[in-house]
Amino acid sequence: MGDRVVQDEGKTATILDAVDAAFDEQVEFTRDLVRFPSQRGQEHTAQDFMHEAMRSRGLTMDRWTIDIDAIRDHPGFSPVSISYDNVWNVVGTHRPKETTGRSLILNGHIDVVPAGPLDMWTSPPYDPKVENGWLYGRGSGDMKAGLGAMLYAYDALKTAGLEPAAPVYFQSVTEEECTGNGALACLRRGYHADAALIPEPSGDALTRANVGVLWFQVEVRGRPAHVAVASSGANAILATYRIIEGLKALEDRWNAAKVDHRHFEDVDKPININVGKIAGGDWASSVPAWCKIDVRAAIYPGVKVADAQAEIEACIAKAAHDDPFLSNHPPTVTYNGFTAEGYRLDEGGEAEQVLHAAHERVYASALESRISTAYLDARVFVLYDDTPALVYGPVSEHVHGFDERVNLDSVRHVTKSIALFMADWCGTAPA
Repeated sequence: MGDRVVQDEGKTATILDAVDAAFDEQVEFTRDLVRFPSQRGQEHTAQDFMHEAMRSRGLTMDRWTIDIDAIRDHPGFSPVSISYDNVWNVVGTHRPKETTGRSLILNGHIDVVPAGPLDMWTSPPYDPKVENGWLYGRGSGDMKAGLGAMLYAYDALKTAGLEPAAPVYFQSVTEEECTGNGALACLRRGYHADAALIPEPSGDALTRANVGVLWFQVEVRGRPAHVAVASSGANAILATYRIIEGLKALEDRWNAAKVDHRHFEDVDKPININVGKIAGGDWASSVPAWCKIDVRAAIYPGVKVADAQAEIEACIAKAAHDDPFLSNHPPTVTYNGFTAEGYRLDEGGEAEQVLHAAHERVYASALESRISTAYLDARVFVLYDDTPALVYGPVSEHVHGFDERVNLDSVRHVTKSIALFMADWCGTAPA
């Protein structure tokens, strides 16, 4: 592959200058991408935009809807309840005339979470604005700025008269926010590489480990009655409180076990069991006959999904046993999204060393590591393809909250680091 770019001051300066020269354009690209409300099942227009952005760069294009039957038997598959008829993955491939370096996947997700009550945003979530060095809007940080950084890092090499000397696969995937099936579908379609880089908003740091995630729904049945004789019924909503209390006690037990899990010993609260949605009852003057809660639970790397599910089900059964009605009418548990294990990134790998060098050249400081208590698609590469996956992206705030924003100076620096990493990892040839 020849000399590393970060050791060639001339090439390095040319690449970094190219990022700076195109950065205003990159910001506008990201703003355009944020304007697409690419929530679950509505990602297709944003994927059309990404397809055209990749095609216009001369990449070889692949676009397909996720085939559940093609991934259902994979150990990384998560159950899903919606149709995938309009859920698209987009991959653009750079192929050099001659491969002399190592291949790379640059992966990002296009889907975003719902915005919540619009009147609680300072400005509309899909009308992105730039203010005081931050870009605001739903998905700006998580992770449309990262998708833009992938493409503009590639552009910088081309502007510098270079191109990667190995295949580079640009993946814009769906379903990251609920199942991880989008990245898994790319793997099943045959996309493999020597390393992967995912520019999730990681605060200019490398993610060393992250938790696995389980989604499940608990349905509690009651006995309806007129409110005038409420004691003759069984209130499903109030009974659900017992289930929630049991789950919070399980959360406490799992957090107390953090001392047994490497990398998580010093994390304040690595395990969160979140009741994210609740619905129940039919009439204000009737004792509610039903209640459903949707729950997200984290698990430590190394914990098997089946083992965690068994503990969750035992916890719910115990809580139900303590309720006079539920003890004879136990709740049902349905897994309806993530069944994803966590992962750890081995320290000292060659891909990590290359990223360290690129980061230090851009930031003039050492690359730090962090631990993530959220889901990341990196688990697909690490657990199921034995591929080092580097989660490394910009500073972002209020992700999944109101006034989500990403720091543009950080985006600029991360784009430079990705460009130098791509050049060193893949090697370069004249464009």
